[in-house]
Amino acid sequence: MQRSSETIGTIAATLAKAQAQLVNPEKSLVATIQSDEASGSKRAFRYAPLSSGLDIVRKTLSQHEIATVQTTAIDESAGIVRLSTVLAHASGEWIASDWPVCAISETSTPHRMGAALTYARRYALFTLAGIAGEDDLDAPDLIAPTTPTSKADRATSNKKGHLNGGPDQQFSAGRLRKVVSPSLKPAASSALRDQLMTELESLSSPDEAANWAHRALGEKNALVKADAIRVEHAFQARLAVLSGKSPGENPPTDEPERPQPRRRKRRRSVIDKSVLSLRAPRRIRDREHVKSVATQPCLVCGRRPADAHHLRFAQPPALGRKVSDEFTVPLCRGHHREVHHCGDEAAWWQRTGIDPTASAGAMAQNASVTYSPR
Repeated sequence: MQRSSETIGTIAATLAKAQAQLVNPEKSLVATIQSDEASGSKRAFRYAPLSSGLDIVRKTLSQHEIATVQTTAIDESAGIVRLSTVLAHASGEWIASDWPVCAISETSTPHRMGAALTYARRYALFTLAGIAGEDDLDAPDLIAPTTPTSKADRATSNKKGHLNGGPDQQFSAGRLRKVVSPSLKPAASSALRDQLMTELESLSSPDEAANWAHRALGEKNALVKADAIRVEHAFQARLAVLSGKSPGENPPTDEPERPQPRRRKRRRSVIDKSVLSLRAPRRIRDREHVKSVATQPCLVCGRRPADAHHLRFAQPPALGRKVSDEFTVPLCRGHHREVHHCGDEAAWWQRTGIDPTASAGAMAQNASVTYSPR
C-alpha cells in the first residue's frame, strides 16, 4: 500500500534528480528456487544483497536531503508483521509503502522471520528508490539454471569442453551431446525430434540458442541415436547461421577436438617513444606503489580496506592498457564499484568535490620507489 504526505511536489522533484544518479547494485549472489512443476526442477537467478543497495541508496539520496527509514509493526487484525519503508525529505514531505513480512507465528522462529524481513526490506527499498536488484524472471524458461562450481571444476570444463565436468555430457563449439540409452520408442522419438527442430528454427540469437540447449538437453537425450544426431547437426547449423558463419565451416564429428599447438610469440623490441615527434604518454608500472596506495584509507569516505583505483581519464585511452600507476588513488570497495559503473568518471569525481589527480600525484611523489616505464 502506497502512502504519502499531503503534497509531494518537492520530494518528487528532488527524487527525480537523485534517480538520475542512482545505479543498480551489482548482482553478486545466486539464489536457487524449487519449481512448482512435477519434474521438480530448480531455477537459479542472480540478485544483489541488501547491503549493496543500502550503500548506493544512502550515498545518493543523502546528497539530496532524502532519508530512508524502515520500521516494522504487528498487525493484530491481519495476523501478520508489516514493514514500512519511508523516504523523507528535509522539507517535511514523504512517501512510503507497506510490505507484508510474515505471519505473527513466525516470530517464534527468529531465523525464519529474519530471512523474510531481509527479503522484504530489499524489495521494498529497491522498489521505492526505483532500482533493480535481481534478474528479470518474466520468462523463466529462457533462464538457464546455473550452479556455482569450484575452480577445479571450471578448469576441467574449460580444458575438455565438458558440461558440469562429466565425461559423457558435452556442449562445445556448437555441439550438444550426451551418451545415454534412449527411453522413447521410434515413433515418439520422431515426433519429439520434429518438435525440437521446429523450435530450433524459431531461435533468433546465439544467447537464445545457448538457453535452448540447456533446456532441451534432457529431451534430446531421450531420442534414439539417429534422431539425436539429426538434432545435433541441426543445432550446429542453426548456431552457425546465428553466429554469422557458414554451416559447413565447422562440420560435426564424433571425434574429440584436438588442441591446436600454441605458437610462440616473438618478443618485439622496445621502442623509445620519447624521441617521437608526438610523444606518447608514458605508462609506468610499479607494483609496490600500487600496493602502498591500497593500504591508504578511501579517498571519499576514509574507510579501510581500500582498492587501488586507476584514474581512467588521467591519460588518453590505449587499447587494453591502463593508465600509468602514477594516477592511482585508494577507494573502498563500494566507491570503487560505483565509479566503474558511473559512465563518466570525471563527472563522478566532480560531484564528490575531490581532485583525485592531485592526491595521486602527492602519493607518487612521496613514494620511495623508482618507476620503470613499460
